[in-house]
Amino acid sequence: MVEKAYNVLFLCTGNSARSILAEAILNRLGKQQFNSYSAGSQPKGEPHPQALKLLESLKYDIGQFRSKSWDEFAKPGAPTLDFVFTVCDNAASEVCPVWPGQPMNAHWGVPDPAAVEGSDAEIAAAFAESYRLMNNRITAFVNLPIQSIDRLSLTRRLDDIGKQ
Repeated sequence: MVEKAYNVLFLCTGNSARSILAEAILNRLGKQQFNSYSAGSQPKGEPHPQALKLLESLKYDIGQFRSKSWDEFAKPGAPTLDFVFTVCDNAASEVCPVWPGQPMNAHWGVPDPAAVEGSDAEIAAAFAESYRLMNNRITAFVNLPIQSIDRLSLTRRLDDIGKQ
């Protein structure tokens, strides 16, 4: 039985593709062990249509997803974050808000599928590849013995997951 649900925030610049995919995956794979959120430093205002199309094809409820600012998670009353993962290179180099509680951080960069130009099939393939990479990393994350390893070892493991 899980004693505590960990709060996880996935950050990207636009919060329209990669971070949305990661939020969806962790909420499915992590179930009661994790509460997953996503946000961006410069949110696009809505999730990318191809991200929603992919998630819907995989039987996710897409009605809950929205593009939002990371400021929502730095305000009083926001969930206390245990983990913050950047999933795009821009967000990794930006100055993030101060997160109460000193969450663990890691960079899990994934190429931006929203930047891909080409045919509908090529764009869909880019989103599918981003989903695959995030799914593999999140699967490794949810299987970590978080409660039984020290912070330094956990930090190393989180960094290693980002290199997969």
